[in-house]
Amino acid sequence: MKLKLILCSVMAIFAFGCQNKYYNEEDFSSILKIDSHIHIGSDDGVFEEQASADNFILITLNVDHSDSASIREQFNFAVSSAQKHPGKVFFGPTFLFDTAGWGTEEWSKKIITQLESDISAGAITVKIWKNIGMTVRDRSGKFIMVDDPGIDPVFNFIRSKNIPLTGHLGEPRNCWLPLEEMTVSSDSSYFAEHPQYHMFLHPEYPSYEDQIRARDNFLERNPDMTFIGCHLGSLEWNVDSLALRLDKYPKMAVDISARTCHLQHQSAKDRERVRDFCIKYQDRLLYGTDVSYGGSDDTDGFKTRMHNEWMEDWKYFATDTEMTSPLFAGSFKGLQLPKEVVDKLYRENAVKWYKLKIN
Repeated sequence: MKLKLILCSVMAIFAFGCQNKYYNEEDFSSILKIDSHIHIGSDDGVFEEQASADNFILITLNVDHSDSASIREQFNFAVSSAQKHPGKVFFGPTFLFDTAGWGTEEWSKKIITQLESDISAGAITVKIWKNIGMTVRDRSGKFIMVDDPGIDPVFNFIRSKNIPLTGHLGEPRNCWLPLEEMTVSSDSSYFAEHPQYHMFLHPEYPSYEDQIRARDNFLERNPDMTFIGCHLGSLEWNVDSLALRLDKYPKMAVDISARTCHLQHQSAKDRERVRDFCIKYQDRLLYGTDVSYGGSDDTDGFKTRMHNEWMEDWKYFATDTEMTSPLFAGSFKGLQLPKEVVDKLYRENAVKWYKLKIN
């Protein structure tokens, strides 16, 4: 009888230890988290209110749509939000890649002057966008890629400020496929609505391999540049391919924004491969959603959708719940990453890589 009691006690302690190793759904609201990639385009405070309710800190990143007025408006919203919510909202500006004067010292001086002002306002990074490599061209019509030496003075300035460069370079590999062959419907919907960025329709543009090669060349030429690749570094389709880059470029991290579904799609086929990847590279992954908010007539609806997205992602990374996604067929199981990995993914890595001072 005594032996039986001892065995029961040991089993109970073991079960408690296993349970204590992982978070559950109920832990979601109690854990401080960071969404490291969102876009605030309003001063109504709605995004920030929901972030507070769900215990999130926000990093809002600006985007270069080749419109100077839009860039300044984005910047002003970002600064305003960060000032209203110190330690809870952080921001990263961008710069207008105007090709007027491209290749001259005046071109880089103009951008650096603007960035000097933006960084002094409290920026934690500078964001570059996919127009580098997919839209902007020099006078001869050649696409300007991120490894073009003409951008080096700007990158050198950013490095001198001891802040990381954040880059959305290239697109999902689905971008170069027909709509019906894309793996997730979020991609097929986006490229159906934005045919100018659907590279399958534009074979004269740089290829997917060209985009990745230029980014890799840039990293090789700038080994001391801290670089955070948006959207799993545009290597969302295969964790093994991303792992090769993380091994090769120790100052590169990636955010997961808008690409959780690609991890889920891979999980449906090989959960352990994705789980092992997240554990092995637990210091290099930053959680994010890429959600944009520009004001709404249905603020309650936005808050509900935001909460639900955050909650579904939490279930995927923190629990072993059996799940489905509206973005692809089939089911998959949550990764149930250990607590220490979830903490890094959801908070500690963003603090480390962006050097945040949080409240």
